[in-house]
Amino acid sequence: MPLPFLKKRLASIMPKSPNDTAINCDYPHLFEPLDLGFTTLKNRIVMGSMHTGLEDRFYNYGKLAAYFEARAKGGVGLIVTGGIAPNRSGWLTPLGGTLNRLADVVHHARITRAVHRHGAKILLQILHSGRYGYHPFVVAPSAIKSPISPFKPRQMSLKNIQATIGDFAHTATLAKKAGYDGVEIMGSEGYLINQFLSARTNKRTDAYGGSLQNRMKFALQIVQAVRAAVGADFIISFRLSIIELVEDGATTDEVIALAKALADAGVSLINTGIGWHEARIPTIVTSVPRAAFTRYTAAVKKAVNIPVIAANRINMPATAEAILASGQADMVQMARPFLADSEWVNKAANNQAHLINTCIGCNQACLDHTFNNERASCLVNPSACFESEIAIKPTKKPKKIVVVGAGVAGLSAAVTAAARGHQVSIYEARPFIGGQFNLAKVIPGKEEFFETIRYFREQIKRLNITVYLNTPVSKSMLDNADADHIIIATGVVPRQLPSLAGANLPKVISYSQLLTGEQIAGERVAVLGAGGIGFDVAEFLVHGGLVSPAVNQADYQPTAQTADAFFEQWGVASDANYTHRGALIPAKPPKAARQVYLLQRSTGKLGKTLNKTTGWVHKAAIKQAGVIQIAGANYDKVTDEGLWITVDGKLQLLRVDTVVLCVGQESVNDLMPKLGDTPKADYRIIGGAKSSERLDAKRAIKEGFELAVKL
Repeated sequence: MPLPFLKKRLASIMPKSPNDTAINCDYPHLFEPLDLGFTTLKNRIVMGSMHTGLEDRFYNYGKLAAYFEARAKGGVGLIVTGGIAPNRSGWLTPLGGTLNRLADVVHHARITRAVHRHGAKILLQILHSGRYGYHPFVVAPSAIKSPISPFKPRQMSLKNIQATIGDFAHTATLAKKAGYDGVEIMGSEGYLINQFLSARTNKRTDAYGGSLQNRMKFALQIVQAVRAAVGADFIISFRLSIIELVEDGATTDEVIALAKALADAGVSLINTGIGWHEARIPTIVTSVPRAAFTRYTAAVKKAVNIPVIAANRINMPATAEAILASGQADMVQMARPFLADSEWVNKAANNQAHLINTCIGCNQACLDHTFNNERASCLVNPSACFESEIAIKPTKKPKKIVVVGAGVAGLSAAVTAAARGHQVSIYEARPFIGGQFNLAKVIPGKEEFFETIRYFREQIKRLNITVYLNTPVSKSMLDNADADHIIIATGVVPRQLPSLAGANLPKVISYSQLLTGEQIAGERVAVLGAGGIGFDVAEFLVHGGLVSPAVNQADYQPTAQTADAFFEQWGVASDANYTHRGALIPAKPPKAARQVYLLQRSTGKLGKTLNKTTGWVHKAAIKQAGVIQIAGANYDKVTDEGLWITVDGKLQLLRVDTVVLCVGQESVNDLMPKLGDTPKADYRIIGGAKSSERLDAKRAIKEGFELAVKL
């Protein structure tokens, strides 16, 4: 009997431990070990690099270790840290995270020890920002300013190039001393190495510029120097930009030529990067279809003989398994999904994918925080990056808790309290849970919001929370509830405009009436209010804007856009063997279903309050659809003819069939005790019921969570 067969036969009949993820039959490819020759990864799941803000200060490394340990304990096979600069010029921000001195090794060793306790492996990502740095020391292959940084870079001299190559090798050497299993060299997304590789940013005329072979030298010499410094038994992953989505970007043939050269130079793994940070094609927002870019990964995998990792908008086990089963990649990388749920892998291994707290790609608490120099976290999981500071601990004194309102604030509080051991009941006036997320999920590109409702519904079942639907609550009911704590999470209602003449006409509707299907808009629509809801409503209207009342039930899952339709809309070559530079082709947005006017009272550009990493996508989408944007408008009156407005002192008539009000929200908090009342229970208020000002789901879920961990 051949030895390999004997090993497999013995493995098949030997009893498995409960923690042996290889036994999973729903996702067999995900949980197959990967042998790299000198080391073995226990599964095919990679936690990708994310900058949390904890990397930049040594005194936060205890918190960073707890963060990584939670994901290692959660079952992930390989972790990649946030980017660490090899030298001062490589900082992303002033005084960014480094591993340049022996003293740094002590702090990084806290991370590696924490991860290794649970059988996972971890790579240090070495990232030189190049012209993307937000500091005055930035350098680049050529002195070409980035559109996303205020500092013009200094062109690197040959001496500077050689010193930087040495700095990469030095950092890798220190990473090995700190206990890292390898390093990832960041060569994508438009950072320094990518800047050398691209004719877009490399205008040099010496040995590092001109032909592709010359532009590749910097990347290959870094890999060779790192491999020489760390030896053969050390993982080197290279983050390769497989589709750049910028003018003068690479073609497939150039990407594959580089991939082959990297493999020859000593790279162990090729990780895939999608787009540059300055690209005007969405790559990571929720509107990007799941696993949209894996076809390009597959083209690279066919060309090289080392493992290739697929990435971008992969958030559930079925999607990840399909990528591996179809041979498009050898491993699957997810980053934000591990913010959303540190136990993602264990849940998948135990056939509990329905219990995963799914990343919805909103970016509100992760990337938006990063770009605001705040600590990253997660909208659907407020404990992310706060593992050592906020924990769900069993209560010593179980209490009876009543939650009024099954929106995300109330659900967050209820699930967290029940997980601690409290007896929890939820009362909801409507026939379903989810609150405003039921409105969000019908917006084109926000279909993922359904997953959060699904997650809470499954947690309600698991934790035996009693839910009373179709049950309006009165003060007398609460007085007789015999509860220790009553949490008011009754949310908001759309604000009306009683001062607007004609506001009572049938053609004037609220955004909630539109998005629930209670009202249907005509062919020409004015949307009043250009905040986040106004932009969502505009997108809903131009992409069809028809919904039956039944879709607002919490178990309804809208259908997302296909990858091919997405590529056509945004102008991306759908052929994996693209010849267009940067894979850019003329965009063909779908024809708008309606003529829509989006108005705001304030002057200036519309969309100022939209989130940084997603707002530009919403603005581009409504521009594609021909939405007419009007700022500085005074809403005068609505008549049978349409909407009368005054702009710059001139009276105008917009001949519209429907006027949709997106002018804010008002709190529903009438169940809270008034001054002088003597309630039997302790009352708390959270979410929109507490304040409708600047309300978003991030705040609502966080308030519910933080309250429940303290009760």
